[in-house]
Amino acid sequence: MSNTIAVIWDCDKTLIDGYMQDSLFEHYNVSGREFWKSNAAEIEKSRMQGIRVNDDTFYLNSFIRAAHDGRFKGLGNAKLHEFGAKQKFYPGVPEIFKKTKDMLKCDKAYNEYGIQVEHYIVSTGFAEVIRGSVLMDYVEDIWGCELLEDNTGLIGEIVYTIDNTTKTRAIFEINKGKGVPVNSKIPEEMRRVKFKNMIYIADGPSDIPAFSVVKKGGGATFAIYPKGDSDAMKQVEQMRSDGRVDMYAEADYSEGTTAFMWITNELQQIADKIRSEEQEKIRSSASSVPRHLT
Repeated sequence: MSNTIAVIWDCDKTLIDGYMQDSLFEHYNVSGREFWKSNAAEIEKSRMQGIRVNDDTFYLNSFIRAAHDGRFKGLGNAKLHEFGAKQKFYPGVPEIFKKTKDMLKCDKAYNEYGIQVEHYIVSTGFAEVIRGSVLMDYVEDIWGCELLEDNTGLIGEIVYTIDNTTKTRAIFEINKGKGVPVNSKIPEEMRRVKFKNMIYIADGPSDIPAFSVVKKGGGATFAIYPKGDSDAMKQVEQMRSDGRVDMYAEADYSEGTTAFMWITNELQQIADKIRSEEQEKIRSSASSVPRHLT
């Protein structure tokens, strides 16, 4: 019986007010705007040469070069881990992680059927930064970009990347279970987290592939936009109109906000459906009560 409910989160501009690299730029007194501008120019230069470039991989090389040319002096995985503690989360984070993990734990009506809430983060950012954040107290697993250090102790090699399409691979790994090859054929009823028991939360059009996978499987999708950002609000409203997301709200997860109420209500509804399905299985499999022959 696999009755796990998975809340799957994007990170930058979904949980974080901005980008996780902002604290790194601030530490090294580097202009984030100029860094990303230079990164974009290098990408365009490569494309002009006929080279196919993945933006979400290329930026990692820009950080590696900056670590070695002295702009990001001493930047290794331990340093990236330290930046996790400096992340500027939206209001209500990480509190909503703890509240939603605990909301079914003490209720016998749900835990007798093994119904539980788990949290996952799937990000195109640095996995090591996420590992250094307070969210790791409440998260089952994360997918992010992984870097190896070279013999100088600086980040030197890219060994794993996540982009906006490979996020869907992470979702299938959550669906099938950790350690199960993603291409393995597993009957839906044997999968660890059913798609219909997933909620995917992100901030924009770049997450449409992930939204689509979860929606197609019967799960729920939710979009976030920064408070007061009219353009971002119009963007997520268009996604709702197009059927990409079920609902959206301002990026505030404090108790009583639209985001908090929608997420907790959706979890409650999913839990109720699972419980009803389990009760029906018991009723349908129970043998009839013997009677005296007349």
